[in-house]
Amino acid sequence: MPVTIYGIKNCDTMKKAFTWLKDRGVKHDFHDYKASGIDQAHLESWCGALGWEAVLNRAGTTFRKLPDSDRENLTEKKAIALMIAQPSMIKRPMLEYGPEGNNRKVMAGFRPDAYAAALKR
Repeated sequence: MPVTIYGIKNCDTMKKAFTWLKDRGVKHDFHDYKASGIDQAHLESWCGALGWEAVLNRAGTTFRKLPDSDRENLTEKKAIALMIAQPSMIKRPMLEYGPEGNNRKVMAGFRPDAYAAALKR
């Protein structure tokens, strides 16, 4: 089953997820959205599956440093635009798994029990 993990290389939560995957022999690709960016189609897909509130990292310093006008009256469209402009505002990690194509599943954040259930062999 193809697995892709999206995030920022030096994030502590990402490091935990990488270790979890490695310790269980889960082969995966890594997409560093700080270095490579992220396209609107991915964000729209993730927001469609999980809701934009689950994809947007409101707890991070990047979001908290935004002007009030950017943080107020958020909509999915506005949140996606913010995440494209500043990928640090995307929850980490984002995990895509399952068959290639439109049937891939996505998970936001790292929860070992959820990873174990989703990636069982």
